Amino acid sequence: MRKLYPEDFDNTLVPEHTQGALMRYVNDGLAPGGFLTAVITNDLIGAVTRADAWNLNALPGIVMFMLNVMPSASIGSTENMERWYRLVQESREQEEE
Repeated sequence: MRKLYPEDFDNTLVPEHTQGALMRYVNDGLAPGGFLTAVITNDLIGAVTRADAWNLNALPGIVMFMLNVMPSASIGSTENMERWYRLVQESREQEEE
């Protein structure tokens, strides 16, 4: 399973405080806040109304990062997000065996 690393964000427009949340979501299956949840699940109105000033300004760059770098199975819909949580949990359980 593809993990995210700090260097994946080099030369991106993703704000630093958002980078950590994306890494925790992809790598650890931890739920992001309302803004990123809306972006990940393709809820544009939710994303715009929940964004802080930095994320609102960087929204196109965040979306491009998700499309170009993040695992496609982890984005796009609420169903994909829920499935991603299960995949990360299953992967963690296999590592522990």
